[in-house]
Amino acid sequence: MITRRQFSKAALASLALPSAAAASAFGPDSTADEVTAGLNLKGRTALVTGCNTGIGYETLRVLALRGATVIGTARTKDKAAEACRSVSGKAIPVVLELTDFGSVVACAGQVRRMDVPIDILICNAGIVLDSHEQVRGLEKQFVVNHLGHFILVNQLQDRVVDSPEGRVVVVGSGNHRDAPPGGIQFDALSGDGWFKRGYAHSKLANGLFSLELSRRLKSTRATSNCVTPGPTRTDILRYTDSSTANYRKSPAQGAATQCYVAAHPAVKGITGEYFKDCAPAPQGEYQTDAAMASRLWTVSEQLARGYLRS
Repeated sequence: MITRRQFSKAALASLALPSAAAASAFGPDSTADEVTAGLNLKGRTALVTGCNTGIGYETLRVLALRGATVIGTARTKDKAAEACRSVSGKAIPVVLELTDFGSVVACAGQVRRMDVPIDILICNAGIVLDSHEQVRGLEKQFVVNHLGHFILVNQLQDRVVDSPEGRVVVVGSGNHRDAPPGGIQFDALSGDGWFKRGYAHSKLANGLFSLELSRRLKSTRATSNCVTPGPTRTDILRYTDSSTANYRKSPAQGAATQCYVAAHPAVKGITGEYFKDCAPAPQGEYQTDAAMASRLWTVSEQLARGYLRS
């Protein structure tokens, strides 16, 4: 398995590695269809959270089109079923409400009963808020974007490891650099005093979770990487007053990097990386802080106690 340092050095030196060469073939304008062209994913099982809209829907559509059996989750049965019915290929709807930890466990239980390895697990669903909202006394974006997915991956991690080449893809954001000073606010996870940076805080948590997961998976064949879709025009801003005028990517372009990292042969064995526009990218110093990542994992376990597999 290629380490972060080895891969970065190889990319910088422009060595003739298949992964580096393939990454350079795609860019910010590439679409999910283009980065998966020619791939045959028949026999693979993928799970995509937030499948009913935006880049989640595009990811569902493209992976199913390439032959994967895709488990698509959404907050309601109707939304998941409608999305899965509308794509070509095999797609299975499952309900997942990330603010409800019981729902996360129930979703994982339904997936486990399918009794198949999970070859691709994409933590895609997310929200952006302008207001200060809480769940269980915690800032809501932290719960939805990070903690709910933390529980889901914990519940299904053994199924990912059972795959010949299990890949976890955590959808982060370049906004992780705008997290509050000090990074994860371990002593104030309620959001008090910093909720206006709540989205960036949750995206930093996504990156740190992926980093620590990659460390914990290093003795297995499974990998974990974080990706940023870039500025994509979707309805993720529906709970804010923000305009999408500066969001130049289409959902097809926004979904490209997560589809590339989830399925392209060039990414085989690469783990602990952060991808933008289908290539490893620089990231903020907090998101590479291994000690912060380890602490976040421990705190997340404490917050999710009773909903994790032993």
